[in-house]
Amino acid sequence: MSKYNTYIFDFDYTLADSSKGIIMCFRYVLENHGYHDISDHQIKLTIGKTLEESFSILTDITNKETLASYAKEYVKKADDWMTANTVLFPETSSVLNTLKRHSAKIGIVSTKYRYRIMEFIDQKFPKGFFDIVIGAEDVTAHKPDPAGLILAINGLQSDLERCLYIGDSIIDAKTAQAIGVDFYGVLNGITTKEELLIYPHVKIADNLNDLI
Repeated sequence: MSKYNTYIFDFDYTLADSSKGIIMCFRYVLENHGYHDISDHQIKLTIGKTLEESFSILTDITNKETLASYAKEYVKKADDWMTANTVLFPETSSVLNTLKRHSAKIGIVSTKYRYRIMEFIDQKFPKGFFDIVIGAEDVTAHKPDPAGLILAINGLQSDLERCLYIGDSIIDAKTAQAIGVDFYGVLNGITTKEELLIYPHVKIADNLNDLI
């Protein structure tokens, strides 16, 4: 896929599996507020959305202050639990290292907080390994709005034609489509191949291995 010189990745379910930590944090907040019948699967279906959107979907609450307070509780727990309960997918390191050896620029655009992503990747990769990391605190509009992706592409001084966005969800596919960036879908998460095939893509693959 050498037409690309820039590879930008979603984080959750693309580079790493943090579903264990995410479920623990959601469950803590939900149980705290009397929501005892929400399944792990329901929680997993919201991965990739903002915390407020996720809590609204899971509880039907629409009050902004309430959702913001739930999100705050979640973040406090995530400070303790998230990094320890996140693992890289088996192929992530070798694929990223191969891309870097071929002088590609690599970045991350996620709705997860940047500081949380950094806490994790600084344990797994040398400092400055990623050329850019854009998280929830860096943009006011979140995916599928392409603001974060645009910020990353501009920050890397790359151009749309030579950039590939890699993600696992419909949200990621829509984000790439919004600005006409090529999309590579991975099936590490719970979004199915059939769901991703509807959107423009260069490939829908089981994991990141086919990138190289």
